[in-house]
Amino acid sequence: MRKLFLFILLLVTIISCKENKNTSSVKDTMHEAKIQALLQKMSLEAKIGQTNLRGMHSTESELPEKLIASVKKGSVGAFLNIMNLDYVDELQRIAVEESPNGIPLIFGRDVIHGFKTIFPIPLGLAATWNTQIVEKSSEIAAFEATSFGIRWTFAPMLDIARDSRWGRIAESPGEDPYLASVLGAAYIKGFQGDNLTDPYRMAASAKHYIAYGAAIGGRDYNTVNLSEPLLRNVYLPPFKAAIDAGSATVMSAFNEINGIPATGNEFLLKDVLRGELQFDGFVVSDWDSVTEMIAHGFASDEKHSAELAAKAGLDMEMNSEAYEHYLKELIKEGKVSIEELDEFVRNILRIKFRLGLFENPYRNKEHTGNLYAESHLKEAKKAAIESTVLLKNKDSILPISEKTNVAIIGPLANAPHEQLGTWAFDGEKEHTNTPLDAYKKVNTNFLFAKGLDYSRDKTKKGFQEAIDIAKKSDVILFFGGEEAILSGEAHSRANIDLPGAQEELLNELAKTGKPIVLIIMAGRPITITNIIDKTDAVLMAWHPGTMGGEALYEIINGIKSPEGRLPVSWPKTAGQLPYFYNHKNTGRPADSINYIPMDKIPIAAWQSSLGNDSHYLDVGFTPHFPFGYGLSYTTFKYENVSISKDVINFNEDLEIKVSVTNSVKKDGKEIVQLYVQDIVGSITRPVKELKRFKHVFLKSGETKEVTFKISSKDLEFVNHKIIKDAEEGTFNLWVGPNVAQGLKASFTLKK
Repeated sequence: MRKLFLFILLLVTIISCKENKNTSSVKDTMHEAKIQALLQKMSLEAKIGQTNLRGMHSTESELPEKLIASVKKGSVGAFLNIMNLDYVDELQRIAVEESPNGIPLIFGRDVIHGFKTIFPIPLGLAATWNTQIVEKSSEIAAFEATSFGIRWTFAPMLDIARDSRWGRIAESPGEDPYLASVLGAAYIKGFQGDNLTDPYRMAASAKHYIAYGAAIGGRDYNTVNLSEPLLRNVYLPPFKAAIDAGSATVMSAFNEINGIPATGNEFLLKDVLRGELQFDGFVVSDWDSVTEMIAHGFASDEKHSAELAAKAGLDMEMNSEAYEHYLKELIKEGKVSIEELDEFVRNILRIKFRLGLFENPYRNKEHTGNLYAESHLKEAKKAAIESTVLLKNKDSILPISEKTNVAIIGPLANAPHEQLGTWAFDGEKEHTNTPLDAYKKVNTNFLFAKGLDYSRDKTKKGFQEAIDIAKKSDVILFFGGEEAILSGEAHSRANIDLPGAQEELLNELAKTGKPIVLIIMAGRPITITNIIDKTDAVLMAWHPGTMGGEALYEIINGIKSPEGRLPVSWPKTAGQLPYFYNHKNTGRPADSINYIPMDKIPIAAWQSSLGNDSHYLDVGFTPHFPFGYGLSYTTFKYENVSISKDVINFNEDLEIKVSVTNSVKKDGKEIVQLYVQDIVGSITRPVKELKRFKHVFLKSGETKEVTFKISSKDLEFVNHKIIKDAEEGTFNLWVGPNVAQGLKASFTLKK
């Protein structure tokens, strides 16, 4: 009788949806009916099996019998990091043909900024401020990875990062929630496309939910203490954007938030994620984060950790086995209900249906992935060019002529593995194009000496050779930074200067009197306060990926212009961290008029508060380079900012216009940025917040009028009563090339 009811319900819904031409609704309804039918016939053990995410060690030469037996029993729901194609095929065959319910497996992998063709690290991609590049990079990554049967990636990472000491800043979209939100949606679209059943696309996993980037001291896995308004105003928006874009899965974070680990946080997983954001995919834990609640001091043992994660609403457990060991017992004891387990399984099966795995579980053996295809390499090179940020260009030394005799020096000039950056598991250094490779290919006017064997090298055995070639050259190109292993997960640094003897080598090279162009490859901003005066130009290339060499060659020689803008504030010293542009004003805001630097304090000065504002005596109150900053080979002039109205109501748009002129004899692109300040709020508001940006291409001498629109929706924030709304009052706005520069206007919002 129940089956007849479900059939009639399904038939009525299909007819209704056909009339409304709503095919996606038809599919969802069909899926839910099939899920319910599956749940009714699944054993308790089979249901628990769907919650288990397993893997195997890469060194194993054959499939372990124990693993095969688990799949036959239906005790595994998904796998990660299985890269042997025969294993992928066989495990899926066993699941579909031999397990009790024939439920297909999902195969996952950390496909973060490329699969084989490696793009710049995510922080570098964020420096493009370009949603099209981000979308294309993840589309190509998905296309290549699906040829290996991978239909699920643990990306994008959407953690707001305000501390460059944190190793995982390399994977982040930066410090701004608006920029992170638009890029996050682009990642989801690129990975998933318009239809998850597309065999060349993969399910995304927005991570790490939530506030992982706010860990104390920039130390990985650490404690997070946040007010709820701060959590909602800064750290939640990128996840909302990803879920609105259709992210199939979400990964819970390692960290605790206000005393409760994210993996066992019922408020965040149920009330916010499921309730407020209406997320209907599944939530997977991070690696061992269920049982790590024991070390946090939140769970007493493995069984308790399983109970806490289940009650919080965690659907799938990665690697650890608390669910496998104890969910059955917890259900029998009434501590976890069968209805709660059913909901986990329902969420997991929903994504398997949306991926089309029930209809087409096997990988397409004719799908090669076009690994390292020319079109893929072209996009990776474009991304590397647009991500590179020009921080300094004294006397316009860049670009140089291709006829210039250059000395190529430094540990990253020919380091194909390091250039790929963190989380590039499947990238192959044999396919990496380094700066030295690029020069060898098209230019003979160079000499090469590493100077240092690797970034942390402290020996000086190579110094003299580097100095000798520098003296024979017109310009020194120093490729420095940090190796890939120095950033990423578990690789936080207290000192973020150039590691090893790089500063010493640069000081020696400066003594030759030859101009120095410093090109940094790193997973984070590197503090260069000690040596920037010894350089004539500085390029931040991040870890630029497979095509970084050609990209940098073209930038250095003026074939292309650097187009990146900083997605994070660049500190003068690690002692300034955490640092972020959208800070509060404080009761004594710092300014250049009142600030007294430490070296200007008189000897035996009378004890006083001196500058009377919020600053550091030794480094002041500004970063080395502000958020949004990036020079170009073109100069842009901003004029005539105007607003459509001085007063707007809550149902009205405000139109902002500004004229931007290319004032030199070279075409170029500018990223025009709009910032807003809510001067007075029911809780104190940031000094500035990014609200819009536009890429504007201008020919030499050309002027364009750039227009933005905002409304009261863009002025909303969550207050101390956890109410999200805009408030009446006066607002300042600025339009300019970065957060520290711009033309100012003001307007009033009234109800």
